[in-house]
Amino acid sequence: MTYFPEGFIWGTATAAHQVEGNNTASDFWLMEHTNPTMFKEPSGDACDQYHLYERDVMLLKELGFNAYRFSVEWARVEPEKGEISNAALEHYRRMTAFVRAQGLTPIVTLHHFTSPLWFAAEGGFASEDGPEHFAHYASVMADVLGHDWGHVCTINEINIPLRFFHDGMLADQSRLAPFIEAAQKRCGSDQFSSFFMGDIEAAAEGMKRAHRLAVKAIRRRAPGTPVGVTLAIQDEQAIEGGEALRDAARARCIDAFLDVTKGDDFVGVQTYSRTVYGPSGKLKVPDDVETTQMGYEFYPESLEATIRYTAAYTGLPIIVTESGIGTEDDMRREAYVRKALEGVGNCLADGIDVRGYCYWSMLDNFEWMLGYVPTFGLIAVDRITQTRTVKPTAHWLGAIAKNNGF
Repeated sequence: MTYFPEGFIWGTATAAHQVEGNNTASDFWLMEHTNPTMFKEPSGDACDQYHLYERDVMLLKELGFNAYRFSVEWARVEPEKGEISNAALEHYRRMTAFVRAQGLTPIVTLHHFTSPLWFAAEGGFASEDGPEHFAHYASVMADVLGHDWGHVCTINEINIPLRFFHDGMLADQSRLAPFIEAAQKRCGSDQFSSFFMGDIEAAAEGMKRAHRLAVKAIRRRAPGTPVGVTLAIQDEQAIEGGEALRDAARARCIDAFLDVTKGDDFVGVQTYSRTVYGPSGKLKVPDDVETTQMGYEFYPESLEATIRYTAAYTGLPIIVTESGIGTEDDMRREAYVRKALEGVGNCLADGIDVRGYCYWSMLDNFEWMLGYVPTFGLIAVDRITQTRTVKPTAHWLGAIAKNNGF
């Protein structure tokens, strides 16, 4: 039997745009409806969690989890520049209080990829004033939620746009240009810059500054709040001859962002697989190796490695804010999570300060450009009736949470 420390966080995670539905004032809603678009399908009603959050939180409680990581949608809070929606503030206040009232710790993310359209139209985090706009939003949320939230993540996967850019996924301008031009035309601004589009390197620096400003704002308005940022961290490996390329990629897309966590209360580690470098660059996943719906190698051992790396680099406590698998086979989901948790247990046994584990995701939801095809959820969703169906892995992981061990 492997036991976890008293007070260990057992949670699941979601992002507002992926589950709430009808986030019409956001940049992603616009991009989903441009022509041409890079999105397989629009998000639409999603899982309608904006209205059904009580049902979902009660499910988490019944299953045995003690935390829920969710995001607040900035585009709902400030749909037009300088115009704060009191109705949206009250919604998120009620939601956060309800999570707390059910005995779960609310882990609140302030920015999970989506931004208000006005913010993107002005250049987003790459703009001169972008970081200050975000810090102001953070201070507003601290005033409203600061009495009920538990932990706060400022920006989700702050490093992933730059990683995608250097991996080549965002570097093909000939492929992206028609999409970006359509989005610019639709919003009437040639400065349009979303989380994954625009001046990626300038936005990366802007997000670093935005994080530090937001931490100060939160601590000023809600002192005592544990605050951090989350990073997408693959287990970076190398075969002989690939070490230099691996180290350069790690320094550019991981270390440079871990440096920004100095003075934070924790680091959110988000890991799904590994990346292997050879003398000529990244190696493709061999054809005979099991992969997930996302095309990742089935490699849950990666989580232990990234926890160890992050803890050694920063010296900060770790919360696993995302770990999961997109698969139709729930037995493989359980196998993946079991192996990942064994890695967390190994880290704890060696004295590494790991505070919690949040599975991604609570629900089968909108997986960005891939639409509703990948199924990461512990709970299936019929998007016509919005009926929730709990999968076996949810019961299994909930029992581990109840027992604080497995």
